[in-house]
Amino acid sequence: MMGTSQMFHVFVVLGSAFMILLIIIYWEEVGASHQYLHTPFSPRPKITNPVQQQQQQQPQTPQMPAFLSDIDAFVNQFLEPGTGEPTDQVPAEPSNQSEKAEERYVPRQEWKIHLTPVAEELRQRQDNRQRILKDLCANDSFAFPGKKRSFDDIPIQELDHLIVDDRHGIIYCYVPKVACTNWKRIMMVLSESLLIDGIPQRDPLAIHRDLAHNSSMHFTFNKFWKRYGKFARHLMKVKLKKYTKFLFVRDPFVRLISAFRDKFEGHNEEFYRRFAKVMLRRYGNLPTPPDSVDKAFAMGVHPSFSHFIQYLLDPQTEKESPFNEHWQQVYRLCHPCQIQYDFVGHLETAEEDAEHLLRLLRVDNVVDFPASNRNLTASDLESDWFNFVPLEVRKELYKLYEPDFRLFGYNRPDTVLYE
Repeated sequence: MMGTSQMFHVFVVLGSAFMILLIIIYWEEVGASHQYLHTPFSPRPKITNPVQQQQQQQPQTPQMPAFLSDIDAFVNQFLEPGTGEPTDQVPAEPSNQSEKAEERYVPRQEWKIHLTPVAEELRQRQDNRQRILKDLCANDSFAFPGKKRSFDDIPIQELDHLIVDDRHGIIYCYVPKVACTNWKRIMMVLSESLLIDGIPQRDPLAIHRDLAHNSSMHFTFNKFWKRYGKFARHLMKVKLKKYTKFLFVRDPFVRLISAFRDKFEGHNEEFYRRFAKVMLRRYGNLPTPPDSVDKAFAMGVHPSFSHFIQYLLDPQTEKESPFNEHWQQVYRLCHPCQIQYDFVGHLETAEEDAEHLLRLLRVDNVVDFPASNRNLTASDLESDWFNFVPLEVRKELYKLYEPDFRLFGYNRPDTVLYE
C-alpha cells in the first residue's frame, strides 16, 4: 500500500515538473514576443472591394492557439479586425452594432460622412500613378540600382524616411522639398506625439518647422530595431501589409532647383560648411573658400547652380557619403519597388491630392492640409535655371534621376535636354 502511495506522489511530481517545463517553453516563444507589442495597434485597413469587405464582416470565433511558433501569425492577431482594442474606447451603442468590423478601429469623433463620392477623375489619377509604378517595377528592361533587392535586403538605416502612425494605421514616406514639413506636422497631429500641457496639438501650423523636422518626434522604421529587437523586420512587414502607405513627389529637376534655392541661396551655415565649400574648391576655382557663410556672402562668393549639378554628377561625391536627403532620388528614399504604396501624391496637384488622401484616411475632419506658398519653384522656370549648364551635363543629370521621372509619371524634360 505504501509503495502505491509513493508511486502516486512520484507521478504527481513528474507531472508537475512537465507542466512547468511546458509553461517555460511557451513563455519563451510567445510571452517574450508579447512584451514587444506594448504599442496599441489601431489600424485603418485599406479600402477593399465589396467581396473583401463582405469577407471581413463575417463573424469570426476568436481562437487562441495553444502554441504559437510563427511570429507573423502571432502579430496578426493584434492587427486583424476584431482582435485588438480600439485606441479610443466608446461605450457600445445599439446603433453601432451594424458597423463594419474595421470601422471599430477609427475613433468615432474622427468619422466624417460625405454626401458625394470621390470624383472619378481623382480615382483614375491614382489608378494611373499606381499602374505606372507597378508596371515599371515588373519591367526587367527598366533597371536602376537596388530595384531587384527584397525588402529584407534594405539596410535598416535606409528606412529612416518611413514615418508610422499606429493610431490610424498610416505609413508616410517623406521626401524633402515636397511639402514634407506640412505632412510631418499632420503626422504629429494624428499620432498625438506633441502634447501641450498634456493636450495633443491639433493645429498643424502651430507646430514650428524645426520641431516638425526633429527626428525624435516621429516613429520611423529605422527605430524599430531598438524597440522591437529581433521582431523588428516582422513587424515592419505586417504594418506594410495592413497600414495605408503614401508619399508625395514632384518633378525631379524642379525639386533639385528648389533644394538649391533653399540651401545655397540663403545664409545656411550648415549646408555652406558641408557642401558649398566643397563645390567652391572643386568647381569654383577657389582653393580657400571663406570660413563662414556670412563672410562668403559679404564677398559675393557662393556656388552656382552649375556647380551644384557638377557636384551631383561627380563620382567622388557618393564615394565620400550618400547623397543628402534633399537631393537624394525618391526611389532611394522610399523604395517604391519594395513597398506597394496605396496613394501617390504629386506636389503639382497637392491640394486635390491632399484632400483626396485625408478623405480616404477618414481624418479629414480632424486635420486639414495647410496651404503654403513658401519657396515655391515653378516648373515653367526650369529651362531658365539650366541655361548655363552644358547640354551634355544636363543629359547626364537626367540619367541620374531618370528612375524618378519614369516611376512617378513625369515626362522627359525635352526643353532642358534638347537645344
